[in-house]
Amino acid sequence: MPATPPQPIIIIKKKGHAHGHHGGAWKVAYADFVTAMMALFIVLWLMNASQEVQHAIAGYFRDPKGFGQQTGSSMGGTGESLTITKSNMNLLKNKLEQQMKQSPQFEKLKEYVQMTVTGEGLRIEMLESEKGRFFENGEPLPTETGKALLILLAHEVGKMPNALLIEGHTDSTPYDNARYSNWELSADRANAARRIMQENGVRANQIAQVRGFADQQLRLPDKPEDPSNRRISIIVEYMRGQASAPPPATPVAKPAEAHAH
Repeated sequence: MPATPPQPIIIIKKKGHAHGHHGGAWKVAYADFVTAMMALFIVLWLMNASQEVQHAIAGYFRDPKGFGQQTGSSMGGTGESLTITKSNMNLLKNKLEQQMKQSPQFEKLKEYVQMTVTGEGLRIEMLESEKGRFFENGEPLPTETGKALLILLAHEVGKMPNALLIEGHTDSTPYDNARYSNWELSADRANAARRIMQENGVRANQIAQVRGFADQQLRLPDKPEDPSNRRISIIVEYMRGQASAPPPATPVAKPAEAHAH
């Protein structure tokens, strides 16, 4: 019989499937889960954080460059610091209001101290009443209550890099002195406020202007002799380049010698 030719050897290779635990898809899913949990914890933390912290974080995301400089102003002793900019000027307003609420003496004066965020910055107004509050009628020097409030404000705004403007205003009641008018009185009161604030934390170069307006910028134009027209205004200016409009260039009235009263 003829020899049977040898049969070729056939080798069959089977493609194996990688086991699931050697793949990387689960790592991506796990990373997404951890990220989502972290975001949830951050949101929960923010919901329970103080209002100042919430405003500061929101302000950072609105204007990161505005938060580049830090000051020594701490919020509630926690060591948090901030720069008062156009985006977070309300932080200073809220803080000053909280400081006043902590003092029984100032709690009853809250209707005579008004704070408003304006185009120049934060305007703090010390308003008079018929009984006076911060200045005796016709006198350039503040009362003890007025001095205490100015010291409180100086301690807070003196920590900040922002420049300050100080204004004096009177009502339209004529001043009973031929050589001393509402112009001199408004300027003298503004300068008295400046001196007290500089003695209690405000830097000498922090005061940008001292303005005396007499009765030329009445708070209630239709009631020119209303006591609330008599006031001291302290403006915490925005940092340079952030004000929506430059402050008006108003000449400062030169204070005269104190009159005898």
